[in-house]
Amino acid sequence: MRPRHKKNLEARLEAVSDYFITLRSESLNYNDAAKEKHLLDMKELFGNDNPLYLEIGGGKGQFACTFAKQNPDKNILCVEKVRDVIVIACETAKEMGLKNIKFLDCSAEYLPSFLPENAFETIFLNFSCPYPKKSYASHRLTSERFLNIYKKLLKDGAPIFQKTDNMHFFEYSLESFSKNGFELSNISLDLHGSDYEGNIVTEYEEKFSSRGFPIYRLEARMK
Repeated sequence: MRPRHKKNLEARLEAVSDYFITLRSESLNYNDAAKEKHLLDMKELFGNDNPLYLEIGGGKGQFACTFAKQNPDKNILCVEKVRDVIVIACETAKEMGLKNIKFLDCSAEYLPSFLPENAFETIFLNFSCPYPKKSYASHRLTSERFLNIYKKLLKDGAPIFQKTDNMHFFEYSLESFSKNGFELSNISLDLHGSDYEGNIVTEYEEKFSSRGFPIYRLEARMK
């Protein structure tokens, strides 16, 4: 379901401009955005050389803001394409006084044009849209075209962490990662019932786990 349009959206975004990075990607060809470079300077953006982490599809920012608070010596860039949602995340970060987090107004297709290669320690995919119809499989954030993007953004040996409540999407992701040269580890079919430590709960995770749905999790690294 689409979020309701926020009142005074532009004014609210202006008020959190220190956190919000807006990009104009309309002119880019999403099939090959890497051909046109508009790279962001990560050192300039964060004001330091601390390790970089990337969350794609950050929603209202609960995960990213918690991560930033728990890890002040690490920088996290949170990508979200829905402005009515990203404004809430930015406002939360501002209220918490976080200095090591930024929010990028962008779809994942365009990341090769804006983000440097071999720069990120980890990519987080938390409760991405499963796009259940087979005809929309290429839109899933664990499809081959997106995995090829992540391979270039990640440092050598760096992982992708995925969480979802959707069993069929998780099964698809397991197969997709395996077919595209990734090695899987720490696979959980019931994260909250496991002994995994350090889990940061997202908005969706709270919602679905409270209803008794199992949470699926994996880690994937290039072989």
